[in-house]
Amino acid sequence: MNREPHSTLDPERLARQGFPEVVYCQSKTTVQVIENLRGLAAANGHAFGTRLQAERADEVLAALPGATYDVLGRTISLGCFPTVGTRSVAVISAGTSDLPVAMEAISTLTFLGHPVLHFNDIGVAGIHRLHARIDEIRRAQVVIVVAGMEGALPSVVGGLVAAPVIAVPTSVGYGAAFEGLAALLGMLNSCASGITVVNIDNGFGAALAAHRIFQQNFASAP
Repeated sequence: MNREPHSTLDPERLARQGFPEVVYCQSKTTVQVIENLRGLAAANGHAFGTRLQAERADEVLAALPGATYDVLGRTISLGCFPTVGTRSVAVISAGTSDLPVAMEAISTLTFLGHPVLHFNDIGVAGIHRLHARIDEIRRAQVVIVVAGMEGALPSVVGGLVAAPVIAVPTSVGYGAAFEGLAALLGMLNSCASGITVVNIDNGFGAALAAHRIFQQNFASAP
């Protein structure tokens, strides 16, 4: 009896969209994760997975020689794309508790070949920390801001930089934060014009939004 394959991979996505299919590992079995990553690596030369739980990482790594795992970001990489040019993405996390989501974005950007400037724990509770780094942040061509609680940091950054700002609400915060809903609504209602907002804890989505911006606006620039 022939069984249906568990996944239908999309190896043409790289040519069609400028980035490859990525494996969302969380709801898949370990065997499915391994087989999907192996298949995409065979097709594209590289493969990437998100939300791989730490307790399963060793088994996946053992099956995929050369793969690397980021514990905080819960991402796994088989190779990466070459770095092109010097244009960078700044990834800012408001607090240390937001770091896992920021690392998901950083790992994704690194896999796709983008230089990253990382600024951690510079949220609005100590606004002087942001002011101390703002000149460095302004060197980036795209800025990703990761914040929980009330989600105020993207509005502040959005009023200080000219680059596109992508806001990522996180599920960090006490009860009335509603697992990131308060931050999401705060970012959607930002008074800083033109901020793009992705879903709660979606560092991967923010990185892909930045990648698309680079593809369209900076494809021929150094």
